[in-house]
Amino acid sequence: MKNLKTLLLGATVLFFASCTVTRPYAVTNNEIGDAVGTSKTTVIFGTSSGTSLQAGVFSTNKEFGVIQAAKNGEIDKIATVDVQTANYGLFSIVRIIVTGTEASN
Repeated sequence: MKNLKTLLLGATVLFFASCTVTRPYAVTNNEIGDAVGTSKTTVIFGTSSGTSLQAGVFSTNKEFGVIQAAKNGEIDKIATVDVQTANYGLFSIVRIIVTGTEASN
């Protein structure tokens, strides 16, 4: 019985434990500026790694990506792209963060 409680406690801790990593994805020669745009999705049974920003069985946002993040921040010229991944056991939350200059009206 004691081993079962220890096993359940360990499984619970692993399920609720998370690790968040932000890594640079791309950099251009454009001015960084003040504009910031983000795009977010939740990936089930997967993560983001390498050139694949969303690799898993299911993704909650079909309009997820660098272009969508730039549109959300009204960014005309992209300077940097960062990818933030938070892993929560069976699912991950992937956020793309784009900086650059705002589109001129």
